[in-house]
Parts: sequence; C-alpha cells; structure tokens
Amino acid sequence: MDYIILERKEKIDSRCHKKSCKLSLSEYDKILSGEITDIVYDTNKDLIKEFARDIMLYNYVPKVIVDYERIAYVEEITNVRITFDTKISAAYDIDNFLTGDYVKYYIQPSSQNVLEVKFDDVLPSYIKKIVESYEFKQTSFSKYYYCRKILDSYMI
Repeated sequence: MDYIILERKEKIDSRCHKKSCKLSLSEYDKILSGEITDIVYDTNKDLIKEFARDIMLYNYVPKVIVDYERIAYVEEITNVRITFDTKISAAYDIDNFLTGDYVKYYIQPSSQNVLEVKFDDVLPSYIKKIVESYEFKQTSFSKYYYCRKILDSYMI
C-alpha cells in the first residue's frame, strides 16, 4: 500500500457531499507526528491543506478507528450505489491503524447490517419498488458516532 484515501464528508440540505484525495504514507506519518506545517507547504492538494489547517485551528487529534466490510453494487447508467456495511467495529489504537493489529469492539450484532442507497438526482422506480417492498427503516446512521459511543461506554 502506497497511500490511503483522505475523505471529507459534509451534509448540505440533507445531501451528502464528499471530497477525497490520495494521502501518501509519508504525509500520513507527518500528520500523526504533528508535523502539520510541513504538510501545508509540501502539498499542492487542497483537501490536505484544508485538513492540516483544521488540525491547527481546532486541535483535531485522532480519536477512533472505524472499521467495516463493505459490499457495493453500482448501477452504471444512473449512478445508483447500493452498499451493505457489515462487521462495523471501533478501536482506540490509532498507532496500529495501518497494520490492523488492534482490538475491535463491534457496534452491532452480526445479524445486523447497514444498507445505504445513494443516488445523484432520481432514484429509478424499479430500485425504489425493491427497497419499498421490504420493511426497512430509514434512519440517519453515523458509523463514527456509534463507534465513539461504544468506546465511551467501555471507558466508564
């Protein structure tokens, strides 16, 4: 592995917007070791500069590892993305993030999965009918929030 993907997600009017870029392992190491000003001057990637700026302004520090397995399907014509997230877990051991050598705390029973249906403008009717034919419950679900909540409960 030569890089990881840095993503920034935000919701605007209930629509999710995502920016992403490649983060080299040396950039990752500099961020973790606190060499933030080096990142700002050494990169030409706007997202990394924004992230470094936010770290400096708001004293962001890594809090939790959110780990999960994803099964993804894409309908190419209309760009509908359907994903199933399973085995969602949380961990504290930030130093071992890239090695995967950390204790995982699962946030839900193994029989539960997170289904997401994402689309750009219009959800095709045939997919809408399939989704509506099951008794799914539409909710907001933040893997990060629930992982923090589970880890906090272990610290009490």
